[in-house]
Amino acid sequence: MTQNIYDNPAFFAGYSRLPRSIEGLAGAPEWPALRALLPPLSGRKVVDLGCGYGWFCRWARPQGAAQVLGLDVSEKMLARAGAMTSDPGVTYARVDLECLELPPASFDVAYSSLVLHYVGNLSGLMTTVHRALVPGAHLVLSAEHPILTAPTRPGWSIGSDGRKTWPVDQYLVEGRRCTDWIGSGVIKQHRTIGTYLNLLIGIGFTISRVEEWRPTPDQIAAQPTLAEELERPMFLLIAASRS
Repeated sequence: MTQNIYDNPAFFAGYSRLPRSIEGLAGAPEWPALRALLPPLSGRKVVDLGCGYGWFCRWARPQGAAQVLGLDVSEKMLARAGAMTSDPGVTYARVDLECLELPPASFDVAYSSLVLHYVGNLSGLMTTVHRALVPGAHLVLSAEHPILTAPTRPGWSIGSDGRKTWPVDQYLVEGRRCTDWIGSGVIKQHRTIGTYLNLLIGIGFTISRVEEWRPTPDQIAAQPTLAEELERPMFLLIAASRS
């Protein structure tokens, strides 16, 4: 079962103070790049895997999506999403993505933002998603970049040249990593980029775009602290389609 850290009151309170929790998609610096990977949504049925507050679900409807289903394991996330949503075209359900079941050929677009690095049985989840998509349907996802899920040593360090370095540790050793983020004991699943891509290819997806996200010059000018993100990629973005 996926760790449900978001229903921990202290963790949820900390998460609620993040810019992306307060500002929604506008507070997520990777959103413009992720949005550019999406197909036109007009008339399409969409599923959001790990919907959180439902920001994407609510955005998709004005883009023309016919129906949007948001799934999450966290009761607190879904309660917040429900309180912020008044559109009957958006529905939410509590589901552990580790054991997800969806009707075959029932969706045109599957979307997931910063969730898959929590999922242990990623092969099972993506097999279910592939089966639930109609032929030619789209999958767009982001995950924490493997260069971040690899470290087991804390934070930045300073090299002999005075530059900040990121302590990548045992990158090729995949599996559970316990880390501190907002709270202690957060479990993430470390996978290499190759594992993500080959898993999707093996299931039957055709990959059309892969991005290791970086802030744009305009983003850095507006928010100078983002310049640190040029030291290593934060997010892995993938667009694929169902054959």
